[in-house]
Amino acid sequence: MFLAAALHAAGVPTIDESLSMKSVASPQISPDGRYVAYHVTSANWEENEFVTQIWLASMVTGERYQLTSGKKSSTGPQWSPDSRHIAFVSDRDGKRQIYLISPAGGEAAQLTAEENGVSSIAWAPDGSAIAFTSTGPDSKAMKDRKEKYGEYEVVGGDYAMTHLWLVQVPAEIPSDPKKLPKAEQLTSGTQFTVNGFAWSPDSRHIAFSAQRDPDLGSSDTEQLYVLDLADRHVRKLTTGSGPNGGPKWSPDGREIAYTTSNGSPSYYYTNRYIATIPAEGGAHTILTADFDEDANLSAWGPDGIYFTALQKTASQIFRLDPATKKVRRVSAPADFSAAGPSFTRDFRTFAATGAAPNHFTEIFTSPTGEFSPRVLTDVSAQYKDYHLAAREVIQWKSGDGATIEGILIKPAGYDPARKYPLLVVIHGGPTGVDTQVLSPDRTYPVERFAAKGALILKPNYRGSAGYGAKFRALNVRDLGVGDYADVISGVDYLIGKGLVDKERVGSMGWSEGGYISAFITCYSDRFKAVSVGAGISDWMTYYVNTDIHPFTRQYLKGTPWDDPEIYRKTSPITYVNRARTPTLIQHGDQDKRVPPPNSFELYQALRDRHVPVKFVLYRGFGHGINKPKQQRSLMEQNYEWFSKYIWGEE
Repeated sequence: MFLAAALHAAGVPTIDESLSMKSVASPQISPDGRYVAYHVTSANWEENEFVTQIWLASMVTGERYQLTSGKKSSTGPQWSPDSRHIAFVSDRDGKRQIYLISPAGGEAAQLTAEENGVSSIAWAPDGSAIAFTSTGPDSKAMKDRKEKYGEYEVVGGDYAMTHLWLVQVPAEIPSDPKKLPKAEQLTSGTQFTVNGFAWSPDSRHIAFSAQRDPDLGSSDTEQLYVLDLADRHVRKLTTGSGPNGGPKWSPDGREIAYTTSNGSPSYYYTNRYIATIPAEGGAHTILTADFDEDANLSAWGPDGIYFTALQKTASQIFRLDPATKKVRRVSAPADFSAAGPSFTRDFRTFAATGAAPNHFTEIFTSPTGEFSPRVLTDVSAQYKDYHLAAREVIQWKSGDGATIEGILIKPAGYDPARKYPLLVVIHGGPTGVDTQVLSPDRTYPVERFAAKGALILKPNYRGSAGYGAKFRALNVRDLGVGDYADVISGVDYLIGKGLVDKERVGSMGWSEGGYISAFITCYSDRFKAVSVGAGISDWMTYYVNTDIHPFTRQYLKGTPWDDPEIYRKTSPITYVNRARTPTLIQHGDQDKRVPPPNSFELYQALRDRHVPVKFVLYRGFGHGINKPKQQRSLMEQNYEWFSKYIWGEE
């Protein structure tokens, strides 16, 4: 209690304060440019939920106000073409349904009453209807089966296909749910499941992407289609190996832009490109072959195609000329992080999220022709009474000579003459990336560790996004081994600079970061404490249990049956007889991405080796622990674990 009070007095958020901080995301500018709708997410401790509501900012006055409220989240705001209404989805009445609300406020009107709810939504350009995706009601055969046999699943066979639906928007929405307009199903059958979709400018067609089934292992079957609303005819546009998705129409409706792996069998780590194809069908054209990063398609305006991409520790907005294939950066400067642009009808103004180094993400708007951001939100005001740690980018050489970057976090009042304990916090992915942008602490109480007197290193190890295709491929058949070399060389770099006490080094991470931390536990004697969050301990155990089998085959270039040696070499459990490091393990018991058998295996192996270990299994959670109280538990356990083994506190 005394330590918590002392840290708070020193200007550091408590764990509860950090979890209670609001964040903003998903800006949508109205077609007429008068308003920006956006998400505000905060913790509701009473309901034990992180709740998202829709807020509005006026472009004229700068006024901000909350548009939706309640115990349940309201998300995905979509403006009507005339800017008079906002459609959004909410599960406030049980299932996710579509609601409409005026930007002037008032009660939201429910538009749909789908048995299994809706997913994504989009207004028709003429404003007459909203298309949405949904699995639709359970089939009679499935209902009969459940009635007769109860609940069970045929693995790889019981798929609920997502399809396109259409609901007309009446002038007046009935208050009686039984009188709501009936949605019409546009696609059907078991041949494909729909992913993303987009309306044609004339509201007569819908382009969509779909794959063979909802299994994440079927991603390479994703192709583009066009639906003609006049006769419901569906025409396939692309063939060959996918994924091919995220369609956007050209302003004249003659072409469709989309993102593609361009037939790469290793699409988990190779570049994703922007391509175009005639809306009537024909040959496709790759437009970003010379752009060495994943290009994330945003919109197609009268002056070009807009996309976002990571650029080392920043992210930027770009404009692509489809005629010349030339790319121009829209946002600036080079270390600014901008993402999620939304454009007015004339594309002269856009809204996006953005932050400079050592700032929090805010909603801003800017003229499209000349980047001049005007910030609309004030997330940073929550932190005005705190003294937070500073972030800077550092570089070092790994064992094989590869240049590695990372974020070094220094506590307020940093003294270069001191040697500090070092905590390594490792991102997931592996195609994640750490940046200098500030955000509320989750899972690992970084600010409290810094205030306690630690340096924190966040390495962008090989495979991280933002550094080009060659760098993302450096960990192919080198997972764990090469990753560890990148981490330990960063530790040695800081020790060599005289900044770090080499006897007090710890590591933590979630997902791929948890895997690398597990590798550190089993492989290294250099660390005094480790925390493994939803980490992989044995690639064979992972491969036979995960929901993304192609990931392992692409990175290890084989299956356990084809090449058991590469699975052995890259698995932490192979080296467990070396393990000496006290290890905290945290995992959700419903995790399909990194299934919990990985943690049970590591836990039992460490117990058998008499290595100090604690395993916390979170009931009812998947790959992420996404409720405030359990996040509180994660953070407190990590704080206590490293306080004990790095600082010697009981």
